[in-house]
Amino acid sequence: MTFRIVVDTREQEAFSFTCPVLHCKLDAGDYSVAGFESRVAVERKSLADFTHTVIHDFARFCVELDKLAHMEAACIVVEADLDAVLRGRHAETLRGVTPRSLLGASVHVAQRFHVPVFWCGSRQAACAFTDAFLRAFVRQTAQHSGTPDVPDDLRNN
Repeated sequence: MTFRIVVDTREQEAFSFTCPVLHCKLDAGDYSVAGFESRVAVERKSLADFTHTVIHDFARFCVELDKLAHMEAACIVVEADLDAVLRGRHAETLRGVTPRSLLGASVHVAQRFHVPVFWCGSRQAACAFTDAFLRAFVRQTAQHSGTPDVPDDLRNN
């Protein structure tokens, strides 16, 4: 058994992972793990996309958040540094949205849907976080179920 990340076919700017990748339509999120698609997901957002989604298109995004909320583990990774956003360093990307409004929307998502938002600082950090989040879920699931069915490439990681 090999650990394989599933990338949603609608993901336009997919991360590059070192492990094998499958491209399939996911019901929720942009990334999951083969065999765990209904149990774990990561939703990736650039700063511009996150801003648009949580401020201007929140009603549509609520449908996605509700799906994520029903999973055992789900999160949103934002390819931006929250400190830089709050200091006004991305004003051109926010297009009139105040940093405090964006922070408030982020906290609202985490509290209302129980889907944490991780401000990863950069695309590279968001990719590394996504990989680690998905691997940890598979390891923890195997440990809690008492099943030794952990992919070989996760045994020593």
